[in-house]
Amino acid sequence: MELNTKGRYAVTAMAELAMNADQGAVALSTIAERQLISLAYLEQLFLKLRRAGLVESARGRAGGYRLSRPAAEITVSQIMTAVDEDMRMTRCGGQADTCLPGRRCVTHGLWNALSDHIETFLETITLQQVIDGGPLREAERAAPMAQVARAAE
Repeated sequence: MELNTKGRYAVTAMAELAMNADQGAVALSTIAERQLISLAYLEQLFLKLRRAGLVESARGRAGGYRLSRPAAEITVSQIMTAVDEDMRMTRCGGQADTCLPGRRCVTHGLWNALSDHIETFLETITLQQVIDGGPLREAERAAPMAQVARAAE
């Protein structure tokens, strides 16, 4: 799976808001500069994030955006869905549930199951965990155990 920039950038920008939540609203131009993301692209993403109720806009001199609720209550999945990022591995399991004209491919079950695992994982990861590095630390702890299990086989 390769995420489009809209999913990666949306999560990155939301993490930037979460890290600066104590400073109030953050201007999109500030996020664009810090994260090297096009301002025009961020504006498009934030329209969707605002419609989804994940961010609020503030007008005026100290204007910009802020999270609409605590980072611990916003999941990565919600962010990805808000910007229309597809979290499926392949076209397998899409709305038509067919991979080839009129039928499923032989690996349909594999890719569909992997997509389900990815979606479930992203539903459990909050924006707070992202900025705290939680998912990374958990993955690092799990990796040595997986290597030990493979070596024992």
